[in-house]
Amino acid sequence: MTEFYAVIAITILAVISPGADFAIVTKNSYLYGRSVGVLTSIGIALGVLVHVTYTLVAIAVVMKIAPNFLAWIKYLGAFYLIYIGYKTFVQTPVLESTSSTAIGAWQALRNGFFTNALNPKTTLFVISTYTQIVSATTPKFVLIGYGLFMSLAHLLWFALVAVLFSQQTLRAKMLSRQVMINRVIGVILAGLGMVLLFANVG
Repeated sequence: MTEFYAVIAITILAVISPGADFAIVTKNSYLYGRSVGVLTSIGIALGVLVHVTYTLVAIAVVMKIAPNFLAWIKYLGAFYLIYIGYKTFVQTPVLESTSSTAIGAWQALRNGFFTNALNPKTTLFVISTYTQIVSATTPKFVLIGYGLFMSLAHLLWFALVAVLFSQQTLRAKMLSRQVMINRVIGVILAGLGMVLLFANVG
């Protein structure tokens, strides 16, 4: 039972801590509306399942075959964050009347999925949870349940973020200042990527 509460507490803290997932959901929600923000959240939840899957099924095998696996993920994640940070910084202003259709469902899902699937923060969170907190004797169905909970927690939190930042009054105010907001979000995303990149180089 202690393990169960520990997993819940650490998952909640990891989910609500600001990072790339928060930034991309905020951006997509206020620029393009609630449905795009929620779809981005679904993409993030699916990205979490990628981390859970390779942790549960293949982490030992992967680390033997490709010992630099985690380093590759960190580099990919760093470059992806720098890329979407740049794209956000230079983004053309979106008109409120057309913002809800500015990007499609697939692109929204893809934004969320790759932001999380290539996020070293989530990689380390999932792996450390399963290796440091969860017992080696924990039944497989419980391990799967923990993974589903991690994914669901991400979905619920970021869907809530999407609902908040797509609220009409707040959204209108943010749209009126979108150039500045996009530049701030872009700098944050690219900055996170640069921190990861130089940390890896060091």
